[in-house]
Amino acid sequence: MSLKEKLLSSYLAFEDHLEADSPIHDIRTKAIKAFENQGFPSKKEEAWKYTSLNKIVKEDYSIFPKAEKTIEFKDVKKYFLHDVDTYKIIFVDGVYSSFLSETTHDGLDVCLLSSALSKDKYKPVIETYFNKVAKDDSLTALNTAFAKEGAYIYIPKHKEVEKPIEIINFATGNEASLMLQPRNLVVVGENAHVQIIERHQSLSSHAVLTNTVTEIFADKRAHVDYYKIQNDHKEASLIDHTFIDQERDSICKVHTFSFGGKLTRNNLNFHQRGEHCDSVLNGITIIEGKQHVDHNTLVHHAAANCESHQDYKGIFDENSTGVFNGKVYVEKDAQKLDAFQQNNNILVSDKATINAKPQLEIFADDVRCSHGCTIGQLDEDALFYMRSRGIGKKEARALLMYAFANNVLESVTIPELKKRVNKLIALKIGVNLGFDL
Repeated sequence: MSLKEKLLSSYLAFEDHLEADSPIHDIRTKAIKAFENQGFPSKKEEAWKYTSLNKIVKEDYSIFPKAEKTIEFKDVKKYFLHDVDTYKIIFVDGVYSSFLSETTHDGLDVCLLSSALSKDKYKPVIETYFNKVAKDDSLTALNTAFAKEGAYIYIPKHKEVEKPIEIINFATGNEASLMLQPRNLVVVGENAHVQIIERHQSLSSHAVLTNTVTEIFADKRAHVDYYKIQNDHKEASLIDHTFIDQERDSICKVHTFSFGGKLTRNNLNFHQRGEHCDSVLNGITIIEGKQHVDHNTLVHHAAANCESHQDYKGIFDENSTGVFNGKVYVEKDAQKLDAFQQNNNILVSDKATINAKPQLEIFADDVRCSHGCTIGQLDEDALFYMRSRGIGKKEARALLMYAFANNVLESVTIPELKKRVNKLIALKIGVNLGFDL
């Protein structure tokens, strides 16, 4: 039985346990039909031209975990931002862990999507926002069909959340191979501020495929800082879909740090609905071996006087493969905007590969849009200069790579997270940089 057939048959069993009056019952039904018609994407599709899922979908994944497994905080402490107080929404093999979590309903909602789907008091928010900005591609539709559990975050207007929110999905290896489909809904009210950190982490070398969807809605003058930490085991694969809907004067920033995993595909879609929106998309990718990371971004400008800034850095070693497919779409009414897109890559190994496709599609005539892409190797003159000053070859290469990637970190607003990412970069580069991280 193929994975597609297994998912379709599993959905029938899944649906039997759902309430027929669920506010998203019809949405689920429509979504599974869309997945049945489209199936898994292939390289014949332009958006997937450089990324194949063939090897991944051949695994015999468990669609639902057969048994729950508990984990101790001491065993996973290193994956938390433990040196600062945070709200935490933690899942273990797709099941909520109340022991590891810290949720709240005190002036804001940081809780479970399953609760929001089942309780009447959340029904207006679900009906207004759930599945309203997510695209109807096959993998997003698959997640929608199985949408049951994930993070539900609602920040009312004028609320500044005093501490970051962590969303972490652990896979324990309790199953030989497991497929997870978390669904997150984040609604940030007018003039509200929030910082969110998302991580998917396997705790074993067993195969894991995570197909996740996050919808973020930023109302007028809202400010959202969203951070994705991707440093998983080399048998874990992640397909991430994030959709952001911005109203006027809102600021949304997404930082994506991709350091590990077998295959990682990041689909990041911004939609600017009102004037004076600001969108920031930053990313650092450092991979090796046969790892594959694909960044597929879209910034859709529909209103005038807006800005968007994309800056993605990639360092690729051994037989690794990188993909950057970034698109800026400007509608004819989106005049007087500033859109910037930059993708810079270093191939440390002659066998590493990068496929870059920056795109501008502009239908307005009074705009300032630019894009750029570079692919190269470390500067031999700079290496020679540093080595002539007594710095070893390995350390010199590491310092150049660190300097190459470091400017992306300047816009990280959580100091403890910035230190953590710095340490991950140093670990990936493989040296002690000799200064405080």
